[in-house]
Amino acid sequence: METNPYSIESLWQQGDMVIKSVAVMLLVMSVLSWTIILLRAWGLLSLRGALRASQDFWHAHSIGEGMHMLGSEKNFNPFRHLAEVGQAAADHHDAHQNDLHGKLPLADWLTSCLRSSIDESAERLQKGLSVLASVGSTAPFVGLFGTVWGIYHALVSIGVSGQASIDKVAGPVGEALIMTAFGLAVAIPAVLGYNALTRQNKRILGKLNRFAHDLHAFFLTGAPLKRGEGSGKVRALKPAQESK
Repeated sequence: METNPYSIESLWQQGDMVIKSVAVMLLVMSVLSWTIILLRAWGLLSLRGALRASQDFWHAHSIGEGMHMLGSEKNFNPFRHLAEVGQAAADHHDAHQNDLHGKLPLADWLTSCLRSSIDESAERLQKGLSVLASVGSTAPFVGLFGTVWGIYHALVSIGVSGQASIDKVAGPVGEALIMTAFGLAVAIPAVLGYNALTRQNKRILGKLNRFAHDLHAFFLTGAPLKRGEGSGKVRALKPAQESK
């Protein structure tokens, strides 16, 4: 069976170390970006139950029951973590009145602790997105470098042979076109994945901020903030001291 001289395999064998290095670099970037996209997407899907549970949290009769509704402690759950931080902050402030932070108003202490929890959750949700942004912005230029190198080889072949025949330039030009396509194939999924994940993260962080606002009111007053008209009444949880 006759081998196609212009196949991907043939072009790989004909390419020099620069072209092969560019191809391997793009392949690594592609695998890395797809791994991050799939892992982050799976993590967001696993939080769908937590989003629903955060709405039912206020129908619980105690903090312990609400924690159980938010899920187990095995997998990271930003809503459960936020509730645990709020409970721990309220208990710690009540038990350490003589410490420096005990002199702070409970509202300020809760705000600081809840904000730190949200920042930690945001950092975990955004883990790996900087890699996607870097791949999306640099992969086309890496492919373009391979393109320029392939065109350079085509010009060298023309100069050595003294004629611009198709058999002299087909291989190098093919390398250039493949590197261009490969660079775009790596960059486009990375950019789309970054935008989709960022949009979902903003949605989760928005709900997390609203949940923190209600927790802040609950640990101060013993009841969450009431919603607007038409949203229904919210059953008050027992205060933190009664849930022990």
